[in-house]
Amino acid sequence: MTDSEPNTKPPLDGVRVVDFTWIVAGPTCTRLLGDLGAEVIRVENEQTLDSIRFGRPHPNGFDPPDSGAMFNWLDRNKRSITVNARHPDGLDLIKRLIRVSDVVVENYSSRILENWGLSFEEQRAENPQIIYVSLSGFGHSGPQRDYSTWGPTAQALSGLTAMSGLPEAPEPAGWGYSYLDHMAGFTAAAAITAALKHRRETGTGQWIDLSQVETGMALTGPATLDFTVNGRRYRETGNPPGNRSVWPQAVPHNTYPTAGDDNWIMITCTSDTEWKAFCEVSDHPHWRTDRRFATLPARLRHEDELDEQIGSWTAGQDGRTLMQRLQAADVPAGVVQNGVDLVVNDPQMKAREWTVTRDHPVIGEHLTDGLQIHFSRTPAHRDRPGPPLGEANHYVFAELLGLSDEQIAELQMNGAMG
Repeated sequence: MTDSEPNTKPPLDGVRVVDFTWIVAGPTCTRLLGDLGAEVIRVENEQTLDSIRFGRPHPNGFDPPDSGAMFNWLDRNKRSITVNARHPDGLDLIKRLIRVSDVVVENYSSRILENWGLSFEEQRAENPQIIYVSLSGFGHSGPQRDYSTWGPTAQALSGLTAMSGLPEAPEPAGWGYSYLDHMAGFTAAAAITAALKHRRETGTGQWIDLSQVETGMALTGPATLDFTVNGRRYRETGNPPGNRSVWPQAVPHNTYPTAGDDNWIMITCTSDTEWKAFCEVSDHPHWRTDRRFATLPARLRHEDELDEQIGSWTAGQDGRTLMQRLQAADVPAGVVQNGVDLVVNDPQMKAREWTVTRDHPVIGEHLTDGLQIHFSRTPAHRDRPGPPLGEANHYVFAELLGLSDEQIAELQMNGAMG
């Protein structure tokens, strides 16, 4: 088989995941597994639904639990069943599902599944090959294992929040989004693929215990090293504000206005060669000989003046055309894009087919992101929107677990399938 003759099966075809996740971190992990072809079965309870099912926006009006765009984005390529894990018959259904599955993923507080009777030891008693992933703020060991966290608090505890904001500001700015939810989810998905490889080679499953705080701490490595070796703080008082460069020193290094409302272009020159090329493209060759701008030390002293002159030159020009002119001369430059620019209009994203159109029974046809990974031999994308609540009940309980219609009806009546 050649790369021009791809396999029709996605990379994780045949892998079944029991998904107890909620909010963002866990669903990010299982979404990636679903994108790669795993059969992901969300275990939900009608009495305690994932709050993301109710989160905005609701494109065609508020009609939960299936109308939320964020839920359908986070939980695409998944199935949904409704089970009450605190009912003995519901717990038995979950254990039977674990017997025919490969992976269990949850991102609750550390003792939730243990209290349900689904600790790793109890899961392994049902299926010795099961891979269990617990994704919590501090992990399932240590004196802080019982502390609850959210993405922003995990970021603060990891040190990432302290690294944000302008140098002279008295307090960190924060990231404005739960970046660590996504980072932890991606990390968990990578760990699962490693555990699947180990199981294929040894026949045994294992417990993957992941701390969201620790995934953030791993991102602080360069700043920590710089402080311990060089004594430099990440947010050093006296550092230049905004988009100027602290290290390596480079001038110009800033954003400049272009034609239109709130349109900007980023331009930087990190060498004399780039500065020379920039002066030629800008039709200001005299900048090269101006004593204020001729050398990097001079430009550093007169950075405000140079930024003002460059901004006067860029204003009124089309940003993308200017970017292409500068890039053609090997000058680093890029337009500052908003969401529409990047998702809808960017020619690179179009060429990569980054966006796809999906249809949903409640939301209708909508544009969303595809998979950012391109495999030459194994397609890695299923066109399944987020699941309506309980849409896979018959498939899982009747087809996978072999229950009769009468048994299913009885379980629904006694509250085990709620």
